[in-house]
Amino acid sequence: MMTSLGPYASFIVTSYAAAALVVAILIGWIGHDYRNQTQRLRELEERGITRRSGRSATDMR
Repeated sequence: MMTSLGPYASFIVTSYAAAALVVAILIGWIGHDYRNQTQRLRELEERGITRRSGRSATDMR
C-alpha cells in the first residue's frame, strides 16, 4: 500500500492520521461539554431557576 502512494506516502498517512486525531478530539470535547452543560442546567433547575423554553434539562428530545 505504501508504495502505491509514491514517495510522499509517509506524509500522506501522517496527515490523515493527524486529521482523524483532531476529529476524534473534537468529538470527545463536544461530548464532555454537553455533559457539563446538562449538569449545570440541572443544578440551576434544582435552585429554582428555569429555562425560558420551559423544558427540563433531563428531558430527552
